[in-house]
Amino acid sequence: MSSAERSLDLGIGGMTCASCVARVERALGKVPGVEQVSVNLATESARITFQQGDAAELGPVVRRAVRDAGYEPRAPEAALEPEHGSSWAGFAPVALGLLLSAPLMLPMALMPFGVHWMPPAWAQFALATPVQFWLGARFYRGGWHALRARAGNMDLLVATGTTAAWALSVWLWLTAPPGHAPHLYFESAAVVITLVLLGKWLELRAKRQTTSAIRALHALRPELAHLLEFDEEKDLPVEELRRGDRLAVRPGERLPADGLVLEGASHVDESMLTGEPLPVPKAVGSAVTGGSINGDGRLVMEVTAAGSESVLSHIIRLVQDAQAAKAPVQRLVDKVSAVFVPVVIGAGLLTFLAWWLAGLGLETAILRAVAVLVIACPCALGLATPTAIMAGTGVAARHGILIKDVAALEIAHRVRTVAFDKTGTLTRGQPRLLALWPAASTTLEAALALAASVQSGSEHPLARAVLDAARQRGLGVEPARDVRAVPGHGTEGRVRGERVLIGSLRWLRELGAELQPLLELQAGDPRAEGATLSALAVASEGDGPPTALALLAFGDEPKPEAQRAIARLHATGVRTVMISGDNRAAAEAMARRLGMRVEAGEVVAEVLPGDKARVVRELQAGRFQRGAGASAPEARPEVVAMVGDGVNDAPALAAADVGIAMGSGTDVAMHAAGVTLMRGDVGLVPAALEISHRTLRKIRQNLFWAFVYNVIGIPLAALGYLSPVLAGAAMALSSVSVMSNALLLRRWQPPPG
Repeated sequence: MSSAERSLDLGIGGMTCASCVARVERALGKVPGVEQVSVNLATESARITFQQGDAAELGPVVRRAVRDAGYEPRAPEAALEPEHGSSWAGFAPVALGLLLSAPLMLPMALMPFGVHWMPPAWAQFALATPVQFWLGARFYRGGWHALRARAGNMDLLVATGTTAAWALSVWLWLTAPPGHAPHLYFESAAVVITLVLLGKWLELRAKRQTTSAIRALHALRPELAHLLEFDEEKDLPVEELRRGDRLAVRPGERLPADGLVLEGASHVDESMLTGEPLPVPKAVGSAVTGGSINGDGRLVMEVTAAGSESVLSHIIRLVQDAQAAKAPVQRLVDKVSAVFVPVVIGAGLLTFLAWWLAGLGLETAILRAVAVLVIACPCALGLATPTAIMAGTGVAARHGILIKDVAALEIAHRVRTVAFDKTGTLTRGQPRLLALWPAASTTLEAALALAASVQSGSEHPLARAVLDAARQRGLGVEPARDVRAVPGHGTEGRVRGERVLIGSLRWLRELGAELQPLLELQAGDPRAEGATLSALAVASEGDGPPTALALLAFGDEPKPEAQRAIARLHATGVRTVMISGDNRAAAEAMARRLGMRVEAGEVVAEVLPGDKARVVRELQAGRFQRGAGASAPEARPEVVAMVGDGVNDAPALAAADVGIAMGSGTDVAMHAAGVTLMRGDVGLVPAALEISHRTLRKIRQNLFWAFVYNVIGIPLAALGYLSPVLAGAAMALSSVSVMSNALLLRRWQPPPG
């Protein structure tokens, strides 16, 4: 999306099927300035992308376009409002329909027992007419709007079919000879409308469950905060909080905003945000997140982000964006839906003409055409994809996997290679200085003090390790001047007038430094096994090469969950690759500790930060499949996921088919990725691939059943094997079965440990 491009969310009431979605998208697409429209039947919402004007100007125009198309514009949050009252809310019309239809269905129920009884024609008319024109009024309204827009939808099919059955019954009743009781079809019209209403009510209940993840996130926001002013507490609505406010949080309360702990100590339950089940200890200086639950200690905190800037608001926006977006697989459904209703109406008309011309009579021809119209309603087709996506992204968010890109969700199940950044992703990212070997011309303390001086202003993890080691030895650190970071190589600066360099062995070799004597000092030292080596040197004022003063060895520890995650990926046939800037020996040593298959080319070492995206593209092209020597003719394209956490990982995350960012990493990385692991747990990587697989399987199952109902049902109805009543029941069952199948995803749990 370009910087000039904007988006507007809008709730839409009155949509009943996939054809309604297509009609709303066409209506909104004609509004000047609108670039793209995505309408979601499950959330009853639309996302409108535009480049001209602003939301305030465009809002009334798009609302009018929705109303002119025959639907009701609503607030975008309407579908996410908290549930009130009984779970049976809205069932009254269905109950009335069942009550009025029961006497009409009674003769069919008694027939197997040899009882042949039929209510009088006037009684059937009295029972069926309120169902047809009062309870069924919504179908007439929707069908009329569709006709005015020269389109078709489910309402038009139901209204046309049931009206035909009702009118045929009235005609047969009024034209029957005196004393003759004709067979009427009032029960078909009344029962079909009642069953469709029942199906819609069940759909509505299921929709509430698919949006439960968003509603649960909204519910994490407390209404009031305890503001501290002049050492007094004052209750304040959370909407009025500002950065810098001091708040008191009592035991058991939800934190009202993001902030830092100023006083007190406690344990905070962050499970709803990160999926981490154990409370996290918090003390003075700890960061806390709004929406999490305070434990048994009173905290005083300073607000660092509130309202739309908070982590919770960011999560809600990302989940809403994912659930509002359309998966690429939905494009096929949209194309089918656009022509579905006109084709069905044509099939119904052909069915009527074929049976009428075949000599079966007007009565039979109409009933079979009615059955075709009723069973073909494309409700299930429109719900198949969005309900599965909503259920999948919702349950993933509950377990700390934030999916903001639906395309990533659809692609992730095809991933066959997962590339990991090493530092901070597979390892703790907190290296320590394992050893220092000084040259004969200096001492260990002098070399360490010099290295600490040139690194004193750096935030690089290796610089912090040097400073920690110098601090532990009580060495004085003299700040360097003219410090300059050389990306991917090291740091240089002036200490006591000398130009000092510290960085990779490759960089110093390129500058001409002689490192062999230092390398011989560390040869065979177990502390150097798998370590990252750097060198310290002093450069002369002329053009001569720098003089090496010391060799430094740094080590990092793997995250405890990393080895299990890699083992699970290997068990599912997914190859793992570690991308590291370390020398090959150090990178391979760490890879072996993690359980990676070094001999199979699962390590790409000595990669500069700017080259990670290139490595990802080479993995996608099929390089490194047999290690560094893979020949181009044997290369096979692969779907690649990249997992990282740093700013320098952002290009690689964007280049990968699926970018997975660690929630403990930088905002830049999370913006570039389609998936974020909220608690920075690399063990969730296989879980993210699994929820993608489960969701796509549900989408395929739903689309299969949605098409099967129509592919099998329409011919059966046209051939007379399905009555309108059975057709109505099958149509209602198709929508409910699709929704219920999607909701099974809510029971998903990440693989243990």
